[in-house]
Amino acid sequence: MTGLCKQHALKRLCTLPRGAGLCLGLIALLGAGDVFAHAEVGVAGGLASGFLHPVYGLDHLVAMVAVGLWGAQLGNPAIWMLPITFPVVMAIGGLLGVAGVPVPLIEVGISASALALGAMVALNMRPPLALAAALVGVFAIFHGHAHGTELPSAVNPLAYGVGFVISTGLLHLAGIALGVMTRWPAGDKAVRILGGGIAALGAFFLAGSVGFI
Repeated sequence: MTGLCKQHALKRLCTLPRGAGLCLGLIALLGAGDVFAHAEVGVAGGLASGFLHPVYGLDHLVAMVAVGLWGAQLGNPAIWMLPITFPVVMAIGGLLGVAGVPVPLIEVGISASALALGAMVALNMRPPLALAAALVGVFAIFHGHAHGTELPSAVNPLAYGVGFVISTGLLHLAGIALGVMTRWPAGDKAVRILGGGIAALGAFFLAGSVGFI
């Protein structure tokens, strides 16, 4: 709307009866609020969508918790190295997904990550740190690529990416918090049982992704 049109509309509003003018003013304010709300939908929606995506996907959720569990089980420096490696590499996978770069067997890789990482926890496997980080990084590519390719077209890609990285970090922290129980014999057993449950879910997901069920 030009400045002349705005002045003309304002003069007409001022000449209306007080009640009518007030109503039109309120409507104008509500309309302005809608415009600003729509201007922020891409950012807010992208951040929220990215944050909730790992939580809504059980295959994503259990694998990310398993990373935290395994890191806590291995102790320093793995307790922080693995949860840092996963989201960093996952972000790279997400960029590949957004760019449309194909990565084969995404669903198989995600399911296999829950199976393998859960098994590592259940069996209390202690490979060298470099090997553990490499394994976590490989699986992170699959998770990140899935997030990137499933990016809703109406949202801000950067906000969406920030959202799923933050959510992933929080899931790792949840796994670490549970993994602290390994300090006690009973807690160590509980963590290994939890790892076995994650591995079982991963096997179920894997069977579904390859068409067995």
